[in-house]
Amino acid sequence: MKKEITSKKEAWLHAVRLRTLPLALASIFAGSFLAAWQEAFRWEILLLAALTTICLQILSNLSNDYGDTVHGADSADRTGPVRAVQSGMISLKEMKRAMYLFGILALVSGLLLVYSAVQDWKLFALFLGLGLAAIWAAITYTSGSNPYGYAGLGDISVFIFFGLLGVLGTFFLHTLSFMTASIWIGISLGFFSTVVLNINNIRDIESDQKAGKKSIPVRFGRKSAVVYNWTLLIGGYVCLAVFAVSTGKYYSLAALLAMPIMLKVGFGVQRAQSSAETDPFLKRMAISTLLWVMLFGIGLLF
Repeated sequence: MKKEITSKKEAWLHAVRLRTLPLALASIFAGSFLAAWQEAFRWEILLLAALTTICLQILSNLSNDYGDTVHGADSADRTGPVRAVQSGMISLKEMKRAMYLFGILALVSGLLLVYSAVQDWKLFALFLGLGLAAIWAAITYTSGSNPYGYAGLGDISVFIFFGLLGVLGTFFLHTLSFMTASIWIGISLGFFSTVVLNINNIRDIESDQKAGKKSIPVRFGRKSAVVYNWTLLIGGYVCLAVFAVSTGKYYSLAALLAMPIMLKVGFGVQRAQSSAETDPFLKRMAISTLLWVMLFGIGLLF
């Protein structure tokens, strides 16, 4: 049963979706731990990267609220948590203004981040381009005339931006170098982040079908989406093992301590019989992914 929104403040909190922010920070922390391992950690890079990522995540959440309302995924038939625009507390015009605000904040923060990290104008231009691509991806996931999330491409975007690009990009901004071993951690976090999106899409499968949003669960069915979920979860730990073996940093396997929580998430999603039963596993997976990163980092630096 949906919790009714009774005030504009509550509506904005729903739109921002605070429970998604731990996941957004996971790749930033992972890249920073890897940089600290290489004795190249910089506090200003961590703080500016975290701020930029939070702004981008909030922008994505606001855009998702806006876009799903416009395209019909957030209709009265939707069984997931009520959205801000759908509730009537926030107008489409107000939501669009908030999107512009966080888009500008993400751009300014990102420019400060890249300026602090690199002096070469070619590298600056490259990271500026990547930042603009991230802003574009955040906005057009469910907004615009042809949102890529409705074509079922959200998983690829999440894997890239929350995994590979988040980890490798953060590591590079700290160190101005590339390390092959970091790819395995980028893939791990890409897999875990995609699990969160997949759980979200499993929860919303019925409303997404009606709105024409062709997510993985809509395209292949709930049963296949659960198998996909397990594949991503197991794949994340396989990549961790490859990293540990290839680098000899076996204490990084401390991240295995997060495995029981993620397994509970996997079994919980598999057994859930409704949207309401599925929804809590979104937050649990996001938090357990951040816990995975913290345990990995502690073990890596031990």
